[in-house]
Amino acid sequence: MTRPDDVTPLPLAETARLLVLTGAGISAESGLATFRGGGGLWEAEPVEEVATPAAFARDPARVWRFYSQRRAAANAVRPNAAHFALAEAERRMGERFLLVTQNVDGLHAAAGSERLVELHGSLWRARCSRCGRPPFPDRRYPVEPPLPSCDRCAADGRGVAYLRPAVVWFGEPLDAGDQYRVTGFLSRGRLEHAPLLFLAVGTSGTVYPAAAYVRYAAELGATTWLANLERPDNAWAFDHVVEGAATQVVPRLLGLDGF
Repeated sequence: MTRPDDVTPLPLAETARLLVLTGAGISAESGLATFRGGGGLWEAEPVEEVATPAAFARDPARVWRFYSQRRAAANAVRPNAAHFALAEAERRMGERFLLVTQNVDGLHAAAGSERLVELHGSLWRARCSRCGRPPFPDRRYPVEPPLPSCDRCAADGRGVAYLRPAVVWFGEPLDAGDQYRVTGFLSRGRLEHAPLLFLAVGTSGTVYPAAAYVRYAAELGATTWLANLERPDNAWAFDHVVEGAATQVVPRLLGLDGF
């Protein structure tokens, strides 16, 4: 285990490829609540009541109240130094960089990240609960009755179909295209014989399949780092573990201390 003061930058050679996975811990340093632990979102709201398809079918107004509160909270904070350091690393590395986040708050995009996979969707998009309409930008809050409905379903004569947050709820699969981007990025590094690096930041190590990315990366020859405020369940899977605040550790790991 390495302390923040002893961190040395990752070996980001000119050909190195870097995959970064972020979780709720990086946004907690901007002031957003995490999901678990004291004061976490799921302590205040049972997950089965606000973040499942069944919950939405049973009480869409309650679900929208919960996500309206989350939108308000996310809109009230700003990206921190770790978010900005990752965006700068992307700017410098280009296609050799990919950022994968479990967060839905939009802070990475607000910091300027573009090579970004939002595994669990985004608070700032909506989609129809019935038809196959692709997710689209939606920043309204609070969302109160009458709840927003799909104009396409109405125009097609299919009746009222409520819009829902375009986030992945418990019991729903991740987007196959997102999964392919992640595995494809790692596989391409191996094919090109490029140094492959994997960095996880602020993750609990309990949510799959993201928690398994470190093992997949290691199987392809990646050197792996973990930056976390506390030691997570899967810390054993990493070559290097740094315990400390993301705002301090991430810029140093990326050679951007003081950026």
